[in-house]
Amino acid sequence: MRLQTAVAAVMGVLPSLTFAAPELPVIELTAGMHRIEAEVVNTQETRMRGLMMRQSMPAHRGMLFVFDADSRHCMWMKNTLLPLAVAFLDGQGRIINVEEMQPRTEDNHCAAKPARYALEMNARWFSKRGLGAGTRLLGIDRAPPPR
Repeated sequence: MRLQTAVAAVMGVLPSLTFAAPELPVIELTAGMHRIEAEVVNTQETRMRGLMMRQSMPAHRGMLFVFDADSRHCMWMKNTLLPLAVAFLDGQGRIINVEEMQPRTEDNHCAAKPARYALEMNARWFSKRGLGAGTRLLGIDRAPPPR
C-alpha cells in the first residue's frame, strides 16, 4: 500500500514539474514611473522556452530576452498561452517598436530594425501606459550578458 501511495504521489507531482519555470535571474527595469520585474533569459535554451506554457503573469512582471547580437529578431507564440506585447529594444534600452501577440499562433513579430533585447509583458501593457518607440527603459545595463 505504501508503494502505491508513493507512486501515486510521484505521478501527481510529475505533471506539474513538466512545465515549471526554471529559476531565472530577475532584474528591475523602469519605464518612466513604471516598475518592471523582468525574468532574464540569456541562453539559447531559455530564450527558446520563453513564457511557453505559463498560465498567468503578474501585471508588473515580464521577461527580458538578451540576444547575442543586434539583429532583426522575431518572436512567435506557438506554445504560449497568454496574450503578450513585446517591445524590441536597442543596446541602450530604447524601444524600437512594440508588437501585440496572440496566444498559440505562429505569426512572426519582428524588430523593425536591429535589436539587442526584447521585453515581453502582458498584452497592451506598453500601450496602456503610453510607452512606445523612443521610450528608454532604465536598468537594462544590469542584465546578465548572453551565454
